[in-house]
Amino acid sequence: MCGIALSLGPEADPATFRRMLAVLAPRGEVTETRREAGLLAGTRRLRIVDRERAVQPWVSADERLLLCYNGEVFNHRELRAELTRLGHAFRSESDTEVVLAAFERWGEDAVRRLCGEYAFVVVERATGRAYLARDPLGVKPLYWSRVPGCLHLASEVKALVGHGAPVAEVPPGHHGWAEPGGHVRLRPYVDLLTLGDGLPVVDDPDEAALLVRAALTDSIRMRLDTDLTVGVVLSGGLDSSLALLHTHQLHPDCVAVTVGAPGSPDVAYARRLAADLGVPHEVIELRPRDIRLADVREAIRISELTEYGDIINAVVSVPIFRRLRDLGVKVVLTGDGSDELFGGYPMYHQVGPERARRLFLHKIRNLCRTELQRVDRASMAHGVEARVPFLDLSVVELAMRLPLELKLREGQEKWIVRRAFADVLPDYVRRRPKNPMSYSSGLHERARLYKPLFARLHRSFGYPLLDPVRRDFDSVLTRCGNDLDRAIADGLARPDYTVLEHARDLVGAAKWNAAPVVRRLVGPRATRRTPVG
Repeated sequence: MCGIALSLGPEADPATFRRMLAVLAPRGEVTETRREAGLLAGTRRLRIVDRERAVQPWVSADERLLLCYNGEVFNHRELRAELTRLGHAFRSESDTEVVLAAFERWGEDAVRRLCGEYAFVVVERATGRAYLARDPLGVKPLYWSRVPGCLHLASEVKALVGHGAPVAEVPPGHHGWAEPGGHVRLRPYVDLLTLGDGLPVVDDPDEAALLVRAALTDSIRMRLDTDLTVGVVLSGGLDSSLALLHTHQLHPDCVAVTVGAPGSPDVAYARRLAADLGVPHEVIELRPRDIRLADVREAIRISELTEYGDIINAVVSVPIFRRLRDLGVKVVLTGDGSDELFGGYPMYHQVGPERARRLFLHKIRNLCRTELQRVDRASMAHGVEARVPFLDLSVVELAMRLPLELKLREGQEKWIVRRAFADVLPDYVRRRPKNPMSYSSGLHERARLYKPLFARLHRSFGYPLLDPVRRDFDSVLTRCGNDLDRAIADGLARPDYTVLEHARDLVGAAKWNAAPVVRRLVGPRATRRTPVG
């Protein structure tokens, strides 16, 4: 994983380029650059695969092409073997070189062969044209901004806002060409809104369970192909527990990290599973009052998020990756994405199957700017690569072939996942109902106290050059009776909360946060006992 930055065109400025790359410094360990007339390219590289030789920007053997690459391609060994049979001679063991070799061999069709989490730019050095590509789900980010005579590209919005020009995103599953200092023309190679269309529905519970187990197990296995210690973000819920169970079995050199308030159910469940497995477990205990305005501001600066709920989640996520960095862990697995695939939210079960399918696909299409953006920014801000096995394209496509009744059954959400791993999940995990990360601990409610300030803080960093802060889509959807078309229209008509809505929300959050203090003040006092003897 890396942070990448490029300036293309006759007006490419070395000082501006250096500032862009400096902003991305937390994403990696070493800075690597190449400067040519009209082409400034660099990475801040986190060394994971072939750590000594995978130097970027990577240049093809014939020196025609230059690659800046952020991510991991998990099937790089298979692709390397195929390309070797076709006559390609490799100079390293890196997936970086495989990505460029695949592009040299198959051109724009290469992205259809890549299995991974990536965003990259290939530049034709003779012409200055650049090919851009982003992974199907948008796990890894890529943005661009155009000023007279120069096209800037970078892994994060914060590297581009200094130009004062509008910032645009390479959408998930898109690729295409950019002219130096000119137009960017992108098109989808994966359409996230039609996943599973035309494929047979898998409605037999036994078959579905076998397929889910095989797909998830394989996805996790691929993401454990490293000689480094692997961390697991452990919430104590179903998805992260599955990630830890597999990681412990397939990569015993692992550690679990949990955040929560002392005494919260999340922490208790996580402690129990880690102890049962004998996995080293780091618990970050935060009291709600530990979250201050400075923490909220830093979470907004890091995350660049545009929905209030995602910003609140980022406030709670940042300490996890800070601890992983301090532990020296550079690769971590998370359980993100499972709720969006397997029905972990009530909204999916409050509408009919056809409307539910559209909701599933809409949520999946927007993960790139919500949950996945939070995970990427919070992790890479601390030099940690987060991998998301539930969002492998094969798992997503399979989930879209499963009927709603296999996702909610017998009163349990994500029923098919529980069924698929019933023999390996401890009963206390398998039967535990969904509990959003740390809601029970009050950490999210504490962060809500600062919600009226989110938009102002977001503007202070220049992030509206991409997108302003907007209402939480889930709350808009609920107010619209889970009608997706109405919710989209309502979100466009009223993008942000009104002052009155903020005031109501603040009163509610203040009451919630004040309740423990009131209980302590009015509750019965402990009776002092006279020592015996």
